[in-house]
Formats: sequence, C-alpha cells, structure tokens
Amino acid sequence: MNTDSFSSHRHDGTMRLEPARTAVIVVDMINEFCKPGGAMVLPGYEKLVPPQLSVIEAAREAGAPVIWVHDAHRRDMRRDREWVKRTPHCVEGTWGTEIIGDLGARDDEIHIIKRRYSSFFQTDLDMTLRDMLVDQLVIFGVVTNICVRSTVHDAFFNGYEVVVPSDCCAATGPREQESSLYDIATHFGIVSDAEHVVGALRSGAILQNLNVAG
Repeated sequence: MNTDSFSSHRHDGTMRLEPARTAVIVVDMINEFCKPGGAMVLPGYEKLVPPQLSVIEAAREAGAPVIWVHDAHRRDMRRDREWVKRTPHCVEGTWGTEIIGDLGARDDEIHIIKRRYSSFFQTDLDMTLRDMLVDQLVIFGVVTNICVRSTVHDAFFNGYEVVVPSDCCAATGPREQESSLYDIATHFGIVSDAEHVVGALRSGAILQNLNVAG
C-alpha cells in the first residue's frame, strides 16, 4: 500500500508500557465468532490464540488487568442497530456470548458487555479504566476492521495511548486487515506484535510501529 500524501504527515512516536498504567482489552473472542456452530464464525481464529495467550499471561505476571469484552444483544428488540446491518448474533445469555475456553478467562477478571461495535460506547469501560488509573491500552481480538477498530477509535478519542498487536487480531479479509492496521498506525496508535508487547510488559522495552504497509 503506497502512502497517500495526507497520511504521510503522520508522526511515528514510541510508547513505553507501564504495567500500573496498562490494561489489556480482549475484544469479542467469543464462541459466536470463533467456534463451529457460531452464527458468524471467522475462520482461522486458532492462529490468534498462542500470541494472545502470551500477551495475556505477560499482563497477569506484570499486574496489568485483563478485561474481557463480550458482544451481547437482548432478545426481542424492535431495532437492534447491529442487527440492522448484520445477521442476528450474540443473543444475551447464550453460549455464543461466552469467551472461548482456549484463552482461560477468569471470573475474577473484569468482563464488559457491549451492545454495539465499540467496547466504549455506552458501557462503563471508560469509567472502570479511569478508576484503575489506567491510560495505556493493549487492544486485540476480532474482528480488526469492525469491533477492534471501533474500540481503538474510541480509546483514542477518550485520551488513551493504544497499541494493537497485529498477530493477535484478525479481520474479515487480508485487505481489511492491512487497511485497518495501516489506519490505526497512522491516525490512532501503535501497531506492534505480541512478541514486542510481551517484551514491553516484562522489561519496559519501547514500542514503535512495526511492519505497517505504507
């Protein structure tokens, strides 16, 4: 992807994660989007699990909270905004809204229910993070170009520093993955990978944009 003249004016800064200021936000790694029988399964989710687990475990070891986001929709709404555009999915209280077992989500960790694409929109995520004095976020999950990207946008709008490990996310296709990561790196945060994020959590290594097309 060639850098357009507008995006060429970006500033590629760096980021040093401080565990006391950092939270990991895991977006929609739920049965509905990953497991056979889900309403909208994204093929290949299993490739995300090892790098995601490495970041999750590094965060736990460093004392940074891991926050699990579940897409969930109430039954019998007259006009659920997501269902206007997408197949009905993630009905509240069903198997589909549960975090996949592969990731070992804990009941004593924070779980956020969202009704729209963004993990921030009309949830208490922002208030929760501010109460924890967190202003640095590691955000990943599915899908990159919808719920992850929407969450990253709102994190940026709310003043958080954001890093997205690219190998911990998957989009609806290669084009969407490349474009979304490019835009995140250009306008909203830093795009790195699990190895570097783990290093940053464990040793304070500096993060910068890596392997972003353009």
